[in-house]
Amino acid sequence: MTRRLAGPDVADPMAVVVITTFDLDEYILGALRAGARGFLLKDAGPELLVQAVHAAAQGDALIAPNVTRRLLTALVEHAPETVSQPIDPLTEREEEVLVLVARGRTNAEIATDLFISLSTVKSHVASLMTKLGVRNRVEIAMWAYHSKRV
Repeated sequence: MTRRLAGPDVADPMAVVVITTFDLDEYILGALRAGARGFLLKDAGPELLVQAVHAAAQGDALIAPNVTRRLLTALVEHAPETVSQPIDPLTEREEEVLVLVARGRTNAEIATDLFISLSTVKSHVASLMTKLGVRNRVEIAMWAYHSKRV
C-alpha cells in the first residue's frame, strides 16, 4: 500500500509513516524503498509519533531511534565498492546539509545549526536530490553513508 500511495511512480506522493510491531530489517528497508517517510515501532509512544507525522508533513523523514543504528550499520556493511558521483559537484554548503540530513536532522534543525532560513535548507535538500539522483531524504542519507561522507 505504501508504494501505491508514496512510491517512486506516484505523481503526487503522500507522506506515509509506517507503524508496525515487526522489528525486522527487511520490513524497514521495504517500507523505505516503497516511499515511506518514516518508520516507527508500535511501542514508540505518542511524542515520537507526533514528531514523525510532523517530519513527514514537512518533507523530512523519521525512523525509530532504536532501529536507526541497526539500519545504518546494515547500509554500511552492504555499501557498494563505488558510489556514483554527481556530475555537478556539491557545494560546500550542500556538503554540510548532506551530513546533517544523514545524521537525521530535520530541516528546521539544519536551519538552526547552519544559521540559514528554512527555505534555504529546503532549496539545498532539493538540489541534493537532483544532483544525487535520489527521491527522498532517506536516499540522501544512504548516499552519504555509501560515499563515506558520514
